[in-house]
Amino acid sequence: MPTLECSQHLRTSTYWLTRIQSFLYCNENGLLGSFSEETHSCTCPNDQLVCTAFLPCTVGDASACLTCAPDNRTRCGTCNTGYMLSQGLCKPEVAESTDHYIGFETDLQDLEMKYLLQKTDRRIEVHAIFISNDMRLNSWFDPSWRKRMLLTLKSNKYKSSLVHMILGLSLQICLTKNSTLEPVLAVYVNPFGGSHSESWFMPVSENSFPDWERTKLDLPLQCYNWTLTLGNKWKTFFETVHIYLRSRIKSNGPNGNESIYYEPLEFIDPSRNLGYMKINNIQVFGYSMHFDPEAIRDLILQLDYPYTQGSQDSALLQLLEIRDRVNKLSPPGQRRLDLFSCLLRHRLKLSTSEVVRILSALQAFNAKLPNTVDYDTTKLCS
Repeated sequence: MPTLECSQHLRTSTYWLTRIQSFLYCNENGLLGSFSEETHSCTCPNDQLVCTAFLPCTVGDASACLTCAPDNRTRCGTCNTGYMLSQGLCKPEVAESTDHYIGFETDLQDLEMKYLLQKTDRRIEVHAIFISNDMRLNSWFDPSWRKRMLLTLKSNKYKSSLVHMILGLSLQICLTKNSTLEPVLAVYVNPFGGSHSESWFMPVSENSFPDWERTKLDLPLQCYNWTLTLGNKWKTFFETVHIYLRSRIKSNGPNGNESIYYEPLEFIDPSRNLGYMKINNIQVFGYSMHFDPEAIRDLILQLDYPYTQGSQDSALLQLLEIRDRVNKLSPPGQRRLDLFSCLLRHRLKLSTSEVVRILSALQAFNAKLPNTVDYDTTKLCS
């Protein structure tokens, strides 16, 4: 007897746990099997399965249950973050459609869109307000100095239920006869409003980005249509387009086969015909999409005050989907621009601290999701 008592005292807690589980789950039909915690299954005598009873759900991380159902221990009752309950199992959660909150796509097919852009068709023109203190449309001006102009939509004032996508840009520029000037355009895009510093520079003709296409018009003057076509590949959000127009003097190089450009103010020669310039029209091509700021604010409110159990995770999942789809339309570069913060800051009018708090909550939630990789972004809006 002392020897038996000594051996019982040496049994580990794991042994006794397995023993109890075997009696509970592997003790049917008069047969006693052995329960395995690792495989969550029974090993019955003579390799039969008749000793196995109903096994409880598996509690753990990822797709395992967070808890078992109180009315049926074989099924999951609740799930871990990023998973949803479906017929007693935990499956990866998928964000519902975000179309209710913000639109992204148009019904136009690629070929149809390309044709309309080539024809500068007014059906895809986004009517913007032209503003400039330096020049007026259809009026001649001295192009020696840089001219600044912008096209803006003032969405918060006039179109609060819409966001806008730019597909292309077109200007009609005229020069007086025999002018030696060459227009030089620089374009900045502001996605959702705010100051000029919250705009990004359009890298025209760099790293496969589209270049300006010039088409001479059949007019007595030197008039050209300057068209920049972004299409579906390079489309992006815009609220304001800033355009800077400079002029260069075009001259033949020493070999006669090349062109050299001079800044007008650096090239003082009365014999040069600088001439005058005018811009007849500027058009932005694209489309407008549904936007519901109040619905997005309601999602954000659920981060602190969820309606029901699980509605907070659902709200976070949908905000993540909106964030990623917005940032995916960032302009080309080594890192994406954080356009989502600009949307929160200027279209939802959230404070900087609120934006930071939301971004931190999304990052923490995303880290818990299965098979997800987050990405770094460059700040655009303060």
